[in-house]
This record gives sequence, structure tokens and C-alpha cells, in this order.
Amino acid sequence: MAVAKLPAAFSIEPMRLGDLDDVMEIEKLSFKSPWSGQVFLEEMARRRAVAFGNYWQVADEVHLLNLATHPEARRAGHASRMLAHIVAFGRAQGCRLITLEVRRSNAAALRLYRRYGFRAVGVRPNYYAEDQEDAIVMLLDLE
Repeated sequence: MAVAKLPAAFSIEPMRLGDLDDVMEIEKLSFKSPWSGQVFLEEMARRRAVAFGNYWQVADEVHLLNLATHPEARRAGHASRMLAHIVAFGRAQGCRLITLEVRRSNAAALRLYRRYGFRAVGVRPNYYAEDQEDAIVMLLDLE
């Protein structure tokens, strides 16, 4: 797995209020329709919202909502590490699967998810309101 080749000096911690400005900068630079700071404050109140990999556990499933890296720090393995953390979390919680939606045009994210074993299981037409781009629905079986 590619994660094993990444440098060991890396820390994943729960997002804190002091992280909000940095997270908002990454959000604005990463997404066509960025979430507001208020949404992140609400997500921080949830039990398992983590740094800049935002996910929910619902019963025996994990839903990955958001995964982003600052443009200046991309291609350094940060998204891969975060995804590995989320997969490990799902397994540790006894979850059956992880689901997500990703823009059809986001080739880098699609490659990352496929590398981790996610498979496309559907399309949500016109999912993204700002430009009506389709979302690819992906699923990773954890069992």
C-alpha cells in the first residue's frame, strides 16, 4: 500500500476551533462551492468529525463527506494518510462499508479512492448545485 512509503512524521488530531481559519482556506482553495465556517463549527460538535477529513458514522456505515489538502501541500500523501485513517476507523468500529460522492471531473480523487479499493456504484446526476456536475457514488466494502 502506498501509505507505507510515506514519511512517518505525521499526526491526525481532532479539529480545534483554532484550526478553523486554516481549514477554511483549504476549503476555499479546494472546492467550487466551499462550506461555510458555520458548517465546520457544527461538524466539530459531532463526535467523529476529524481535521480535514470529515466523515460520519451512521450505524454500521461510514460516509465520507469531505477530504481536502491545501494546494501547496498536495502530492505529499496527506489525503492518502487521512483516507487510511478513516478506513482504519471504520474497521475498528465494525463498519461494513464506506461511501462517498466525488465529482466526475476529479481525476486525482478518483485515483486515490480506487487505489484504496473503492468502486463506483452509481451516479448522482447534477449533484453539485453550482455547476450541475455529476457525482460518482463510490463504496468500499470493509468486511
